Amino acid sequence: MKAWQYMGERAPIQLNDVPEPTPGPTQVIIDMRAAGLCHSDVMYMEVGDQVMPFLPMTQGHENAGVISALGADVTGFQVGDIVGVCPSGVQLPSGMFTPGGFADKFAADYRDLARVPEGLDLSLAALATDAGMTSYHAMMKVGGARAGMKVGVIGFGGLGQIGARAAVLAGAEVHVAETKEDVWPLALAAGVTDCVADASEWAPAGGNPMAGGTFDLVVDYAGFDTTQKALTAIKRGGKVVQVGLGEPTFTIATNTILGKTIEGSLGGTVADIEELYTLMLQGEIQPTYEEIPFDGIGEGLERLKNNQVTGRLVARFGD
Repeated sequence: MKAWQYMGERAPIQLNDVPEPTPGPTQVIIDMRAAGLCHSDVMYMEVGDQVMPFLPMTQGHENAGVISALGADVTGFQVGDIVGVCPSGVQLPSGMFTPGGFADKFAADYRDLARVPEGLDLSLAALATDAGMTSYHAMMKVGGARAGMKVGVIGFGGLGQIGARAAVLAGAEVHVAETKEDVWPLALAAGVTDCVADASEWAPAGGNPMAGGTFDLVVDYAGFDTTQKALTAIKRGGKVVQVGLGEPTFTIATNTILGKTIEGSLGGTVADIEELYTLMLQGEIQPTYEEIPFDGIGEGLERLKNNQVTGRLVARFGD
């Protein structure tokens, strides 16, 4: 079968012929139908030589498809079931520690499977498994967004668009900081109150930095020079949820963290994915994405690297 693999030495991903996987006792084999492309895939090609247990490594961790084979200990699923795969579950993250879904077939643990409801497009099913799950979990489960809260979203990209819409649906007053002004109309259409180019505009005018601003919650999906701005924007008792890792380190002023909380959020659960599937099927969450062919995955990752993508890219194949 064909698979897109990272070969090492920061080289671009490469399309290779590889053996088909066979299921372990608790695994299923999925005939791939949709695979989301993620900035993490680009990051893995920068650090893969140091962290991947073996090379070459088949990448791809946003996966959806049809079960075609079952391991001996699999329960609750059968051949023909349509599923998405949680990348932060029982099995080590695919595409980095185990072979991923940029391939014709993919092996996944059955305990990491989310059932795709009838009628949901498989591109949405794939991107919900990581971009959707990660953003939704950070906003709703870690951040606790709810009615009556003033919420800031930094970065209205593939993750931020889902997190912002989830907060709107929860009844929060949502504000977006996004440098790409061409996506502001998408944010406003999702129900956010307003958009700014820089989260520094949320700082209280002439206010006491120790007291902070007016936001109850800010979720930072960017992680560049944004974390300090998020801390300045929240009030005493408020929370910053850090998701984006645009920079390996950041500096914050100690007096702006007093009486406030900053918490990192990574991944989520199968339940998060299935909650998102329901919202997507109902049309309540409709993220922007672009479909590309399997043969375009290498070029798609280069576009991501060069910041040439609005929303998400999803490879469709095997239909």
